[in-house]
Amino acid sequence: MSLLELIAAADERGLVASGIACLDRCLPQPAEGTDPDPLRPLWAGCADGEAWPDRLAEARQALDGAKEGETRTQIRQLLAHAPADRATPGLREWADACSLLALEVHLGQDATPGAGVDLLRRCREGDPEGAGPLVAGEVRRQIRILEMLADSGTGAAGLRQVLDVSTEGQRVLRAATARRARTGRGVTGSVR
Repeated sequence: MSLLELIAAADERGLVASGIACLDRCLPQPAEGTDPDPLRPLWAGCADGEAWPDRLAEARQALDGAKEGETRTQIRQLLAHAPADRATPGLREWADACSLLALEVHLGQDATPGAGVDLLRRCREGDPEGAGPLVAGEVRRQIRILEMLADSGTGAAGLRQVLDVSTEGQRVLRAATARRARTGRGVTGSVR
């Protein structure tokens, strides 16, 4: 199944967890003295749907004091639009927007940036031809996470596996960002 098909088929828990995982991977390296994991409360909200509104408020507050940057601003905006009620139809749109942001951030750091929006659309539809290694890896990671969530039922073990996959993806993106900064190629902006 394509990434878009998996998002369309995901249940409430899958949408929440995949959206959080996408945002978590996009977080830049934390500045010294700041919360290294401001989205951690949201992971607890995945396991307990009743706790979601409170955990969402905690994550929003944790990011309020964080150092600004384009990606953090986009994450903050997505959190502001995250539905407090996980049963609302807007949850699928939110998870889809989180997926797209993660791909945009990866495209901005890819060694061979592709054709922007068209490339990301094709990748999400199942055609990654022309995608650089970071974008292709992120598409595979998102697919793997959604498949893991679909297969794991409601258990916490499935969420732990998703968090592990997401953390590894975060390390890959941060390493690519650091490498680009060292070589002076900078960071490109959003492709929207």
